[in-house]
Amino acid sequence: MTPPSRVAVVTGAARGLGREFAITLAGLGHHVCGWDVDDQTETMALAGEKYLPLEVDVTDPAAVQAAADLVVKEFGGWHIVVNNAGIYPPIAFEETTVDDWRLIMRVNLEGPFLVTQAALPHLRAAGWGRIVNIVSAVVFLGPPELVAYTASKAGLVGFTRALANAVGADGITVNAISPGLTSTETAARTTGAGGGFDRVRAMQAVPRTERPADLASTLRYVCDEGSGFLTGQTLNVDGGSALH
Repeated sequence: MTPPSRVAVVTGAARGLGREFAITLAGLGHHVCGWDVDDQTETMALAGEKYLPLEVDVTDPAAVQAAADLVVKEFGGWHIVVNNAGIYPPIAFEETTVDDWRLIMRVNLEGPFLVTQAALPHLRAAGWGRIVNIVSAVVFLGPPELVAYTASKAGLVGFTRALANAVGADGITVNAISPGLTSTETAARTTGAGGGFDRVRAMQAVPRTERPADLASTLRYVCDEGSGFLTGQTLNVDGGSALH
């Protein structure tokens, strides 16, 4: 049987992993709405006619709620949430300001809270839902230059586990995908620069740099109609750098 078409929102969809996730879900026949503060023209061209780009700051409660209302008005419901938007500036702990810390927490942890809270009534109304939080292998590795980022992603792992227990009876699963250092435009400018990709690759069992496409099959798995008994889990997809 052909699986039903669902309505999905992917945050941070303008580039990198978010773009890959949007294209993956659109390829499954789902209606996909991308939320980002940056231009999504390229994602829209690759995802096809079922793709709706919206300019949304996930740290703004009013903007998130307005976008949620528009998604439901446009598509008649909402079933899949991919909390992918995030920032990861490499800053030494001693140089991290309170403003740095708060911004990282707002985007990486408060953003998923706001988006998920806006989505939840609609997933509950549908009696079916998939919430996917994009965390990071740094949670298990603890790189010294990413203390704030690591703390924010560890918080998202805890959010995943607790929320799974809160919504499991409603037919909604909550899981996290944990990539390693992935070859994206942003990573090339930040953590991958100055030999970062080489250092991480040397730690991996699979000796090549991770690509966004390496995460696509895991996203399909956790969002699949048959994955309703998989919840509260963090799936580490990092080539074996963080064995846990």
